[in-house]
Amino acid sequence: MGWEEKVTSGLIKGLLLAGSVDQGTTLILSNALYFKGAWTKKFDASKTRDSEFHLLDGSSVQAPFMSSREDQYMASYNNLKVLKLPYQQGSDKRQFSVYILLPEAQDGIWSLAEMLRSESEFLDKHIPVRKIPVRKIKVPKFKISYGFEASNLLKGLGLELPFSPEADLSEFFDSPVGQNLPVSSIFHKSFVEVNEGGTEAAAASAIIVRKMIPYRRRMTIDFVADHPFMFLIREDTTGVVLFVGHVVNPLLAP
Repeated sequence: MGWEEKVTSGLIKGLLLAGSVDQGTTLILSNALYFKGAWTKKFDASKTRDSEFHLLDGSSVQAPFMSSREDQYMASYNNLKVLKLPYQQGSDKRQFSVYILLPEAQDGIWSLAEMLRSESEFLDKHIPVRKIPVRKIKVPKFKISYGFEASNLLKGLGLELPFSPEADLSEFFDSPVGQNLPVSSIFHKSFVEVNEGGTEAAAASAIIVRKMIPYRRRMTIDFVADHPFMFLIREDTTGVVLFVGHVVNPLLAP
């Protein structure tokens, strides 16, 4: 069992791809994050029913949807609905929640992702602050596993220095070995599962180095996530986002 498998309760396996470590590898920096949370109010599994989920290509699939008619933390805007589902609070007093961002348009997920990426305060401006009555909420169960090499993505976001010959990683060591060691690869892998009881999620990364306006009216609305949406897991006292992703087909197997 690899290190990443041990620290993520078996959710993350095979973080490093075959051939990613060779004789030229000087250093591997790894980290991992494991999260398991139970809803403050769990969904009744006996009420989970298959229903239609609309895909981006215009087709649809039958997926299992969790449902509830209890008051929920929700906010509604012109082209977006946001649902907050809190997790039970632990002994350390941190408060975690999952946020489901549902665009009105069935193909609105990409423009939503761009706004979330480019507007630094977008999330803070769209966080539900109070419970409101709902006619119904329907959220599909889903399980996601994804891994990729992240160097080009990070460079595209403007992170250039770690990949340059002048990179200085000496702060990680008690010796000057980290000087002039550019990062050659960054591998990332994540897993998220959402069901009636709560959420289990994990992520791990390895860096390979080689020498080189809120909604305030109280009214009853629906929240039916029957088309692609974004989700994120956030620690609410600090605002730190642990996981973010999107669901385009809840039936896609990891």
